[in-house]
This record gives sequence, structure tokens and C-alpha cells, in this order.
Amino acid sequence: MINRRDFLIRSTAFAVGSTLLPSNVFGNTAGSRYGVQLYSFREAMANDALGTLKQIASIGIKEIESARSKDGHYYGLSPRDMKKACDDLGMKLVSGHVLLDENFEKTMEEAVASGQEYLICSSMPTNGQNIDNYKKVAEAFNKAGEACEKLGIHFGYHNHEYEFESDQGQVLYDVLMDNTEPDLVHMELDLGWVIVGGKDPLDYFKKYPGRFPLWHLKDMDMTKKESTEFGKGGLDIPTMMQNQHASGVKHIFIEQEEYASTPLESMKHNMVFLKNL
Repeated sequence: MINRRDFLIRSTAFAVGSTLLPSNVFGNTAGSRYGVQLYSFREAMANDALGTLKQIASIGIKEIESARSKDGHYYGLSPRDMKKACDDLGMKLVSGHVLLDENFEKTMEEAVASGQEYLICSSMPTNGQNIDNYKKVAEAFNKAGEACEKLGIHFGYHNHEYEFESDQGQVLYDVLMDNTEPDLVHMELDLGWVIVGGKDPLDYFKKYPGRFPLWHLKDMDMTKKESTEFGKGGLDIPTMMQNQHASGVKHIFIEQEEYASTPLESMKHNMVFLKNL
């Protein structure tokens, strides 16, 4: 993992060198379709979902990933109304964070109605930081993935930092990767939590090529162990963006949970940072 000084040196050097690279090296496509995880706007979405979606669309966000709230998976809107709101604003509801629980069948039905492509389990469904539990979870994930595929949607998992702890000399996230079926369990790699967990996302791109169709692009203050605006933390974002192909990423969702001022201002900063790459 590089320190802040090395990050700045590498970023500056890369900014100079990038003029020699193809113009689309950083983006998914020309005019990159970056997305946002709506947990970044959790209070605003709870207070005014439609108004907040309009603000998000106004800064160039094209894809949306929803998150559970006290008003359900779609902030009090029906799945179809959530889809229509995004469609009307030129955005697409791609994914949603959910729990793998006793209500999962209903969750799948909602996802189908919303038109979204992915259902992402947002946290470990059972306690136990040990190999046996992670193998059991992997089996549950495979079954959930199979059920989702039958309905034409994809199941996946979003990591935090605790999955990178070890048991009996094995990294638990690796146990999860090794025991899930790649065609049934589609991993959403939160790059910020990977580095907080003491690991390098590039190592996972190499070890499990093509296994990460979704990213959470999140810079992290490594002292506070919390998210921050792009370029202010410990994630080498230019290098991550150079290695999209190795990871297999199709959708990049920006997520930020703490802010220098407001969520909207932070997201504007992040979008400008990506544009300047």
C-alpha cells in the first residue's frame, strides 16, 4: 500500500503521462457512465427522494444503486415508480443493496419489477469470523444466486473491511471467493474497505480476474478509517482506473459516507476529479 506522499508523486507523474494514452483508458465508455450508491445521499433521499434524484442527475450521474432505508428498498417509492423516476431523468437503476433474509423472495420480486440488474447483499448475513462460517455463507450465496438467475437478475456481495481478517492462516474473503460460483455470485468490490483491511485491490484483480463486475469507488482517510473526497485519501484512484479490464468491472458506483461539506458538493468534487483523469 502506498503512502500519501507516494500517491501524490505517482498521481502527478501519471497525469503528465496520461496525455500519451488513449482517451478512454479511464472510463467505462466515452462519456463515462459513473454511478452513485444512494447511501451517499441517505438523509436527502429519506426527506425528498424525487428531488434528490434530480440533483444527482444534474451533476452527470448516469447509474444508480439503491440502499435499504426505513421506507424500504426504494425510499417509499414503488419499484416501478423508482424505475420511472430514473428513466425520466436519463438515469438507470442498475443495482440495489439488500439483506439475504427471510424476505428475500419478496426482495427478488421487487428487483424484477424495478428493472434492476443486480441484487447485492450488503453485509455478512451471519456472525462468525471463521472459515466454517464463510463456507456456509458461500453456500447460501450460491443458492441465492441460482434463485436470482432464474428470474433474470444477478446476485452479489459487497465487502467491508472485516472480510479481510484471517482464520487459520486464510484470508476470509478468499475463502468466500474460492467457494462461490463465479456465474452465480457477482462480487461488488468496495475498493476503500479493501485498503482499510490492509489489502491491495490489484492483488485481487490478479488472483480473481474478471470476478468484480461492480465497484464501490471510495477514497478513505486512513487515519480516521472513514471515507473522504477523491484524491484526499489513501486509494490510488488513477491506478485503479487503469486496471478496470483486469477486474471485469462493468459498473462503477461512487460511494461517500462522510463529507467535508454536503453530499452534493462532495459528489461534484468527485466527478470533477474523475473528469480530470
